[in-house]
Amino acid sequence: MIEESGTDRCRCFNQMRAPARGREVRFHAERQDTSAPGWRRLLELVDEAAADGREVFRPLADLPPAQRRQIVELPPTIARLTEVRHLQLYGSNLVRIPPEIGAMTSLEEFTPYTSYRLHWFPYELTRCRNLRRSTVSTRALYGNYKYRAPFPRLRPAEESAATVDCGALDPGVWGVTAVHECSVCRGPFDASGPHQVWIARGVGADVLPLLVNACSAACVAGLPVPAGNHVDHPHTGGPDLRQPPPF
Repeated sequence: MIEESGTDRCRCFNQMRAPARGREVRFHAERQDTSAPGWRRLLELVDEAAADGREVFRPLADLPPAQRRQIVELPPTIARLTEVRHLQLYGSNLVRIPPEIGAMTSLEEFTPYTSYRLHWFPYELTRCRNLRRSTVSTRALYGNYKYRAPFPRLRPAEESAATVDCGALDPGVWGVTAVHECSVCRGPFDASGPHQVWIARGVGADVLPLLVNACSAACVAGLPVPAGNHVDHPHTGGPDLRQPPPF
């Protein structure tokens, strides 16, 4: 079902009340259509912003609703936006943000408000050390303090017996389409792919559910202490996860 804003309605979980116990959720599995006019225009907008060194970037505001709906993921070229201080993604149809957002080192304000299909963020967002202000639709987040929405169950590292192509991942399984370096130490992955965990951390003005793609169990063990009133350790999600009661 398409809303007037040009976004798709999310049915992952009810964003207005606590979910039923044992409810299992999965990552959005949509892949970005790189042939879509909206995607091609977005790439041009990123190039323009990188070239002119702009400090405020509102790419979706320059797209008509039909083209905004075509954008479910930002391009990795956002890593070039090192001068951007405010990234505004109000009312997007996004289901994921790539780890390359961590390269936007000047970022001070992040506004993905009313992006109701955006349930989590990459751990690399913590590399944006200047980020102090954010506006996020809390009720759309996994583990949010209002309703404690469930987390997707992550794939255990020990299941990775076969070689994993980290440049071509199934987003319905891994959450991402590609990862190129460890979220923690920036090192490479071995043939079994990333060790994935969830952790809640304060980023900007919000506590966000962050997906960590670590190169080793040691990097997982080296993660910081999670934010208070959230799961108190890095975890792999799933319907059996015990979360603190909602507020």
